Amino acid sequence: MSVQTLYTAATGMESLQTKLDVLANNLANVNTVGFKKGRANFEDLFYRQEKLPGLEDGGDGGPTPTGIAIGLGSRVSSTQTNFSQGAFQQTSRQLDLAIEGEGFFQVQFDGQQYYTRAGNFNINANGDLVMGSANSGRILQPAINIPPEATDIVITSNGTVGFRQPPETELTNAGQIQVALFQNPEGLLKLGDNLYQRTDSSGQESLVVPGQPGAGLIHQNALEASNVEPVQELIDLITTQRAFELNSQTVQAGDQILQLIANLRR
Repeated sequence: MSVQTLYTAATGMESLQTKLDVLANNLANVNTVGFKKGRANFEDLFYRQEKLPGLEDGGDGGPTPTGIAIGLGSRVSSTQTNFSQGAFQQTSRQLDLAIEGEGFFQVQFDGQQYYTRAGNFNINANGDLVMGSANSGRILQPAINIPPEATDIVITSNGTVGFRQPPETELTNAGQIQVALFQNPEGLLKLGDNLYQRTDSSGQESLVVPGQPGAGLIHQNALEASNVEPVQELIDLITTQRAFELNSQTVQAGDQILQLIANLRR
């Protein structure tokens, strides 16, 4: 039925529009620190079973080997986040940190815990290490406090933070940065502002010292770039656009058939 064709092709166009939205978001965040690209997954819808496989055909051939099933389109089943490692950007800032491997920085705001891969930190008026955001001060957890007279800040690969305070030449320990690990990082809730939030799907976080089994290492004077690959995203954009056009052509073909049927008695 050409009417069914219109509805089926419409589901394909709607699904592909969602994929275009995901690709557009990936490309928009190609320069976002710590951004992890998304991917839209599809699944087929239920089928109209005109003849079930395995029915007796009434002859000596036994059960029918196949049936007649007509699919009714597609839909987006999920959007998954690719947590693969992004490239490192070397900087000259002592408070720029990047995680090599698994784990998230844990930050706190309004009594809530959030998680991020963005390591562009600042020091607030109280000397606490916070995310470099103009919107609100999200304090790194466990809290790290740096006095205003501190000169050199040294952060080791295992997250130990030290600073020099004149006239002392030895490093003073300021605390230990820990990273949060999740059983299912793809289950984290995306909030924007480079933040994630724990859900029942992600599981409870485990705060560990960087470098321990399963946890990444900390790199000072570096930031983790977005893991979006612009060339691959553009290829996906082109193929998705062409698939959208094919579905629109299907709609036009169904409309032409309906028009032909309507003109039969003329």
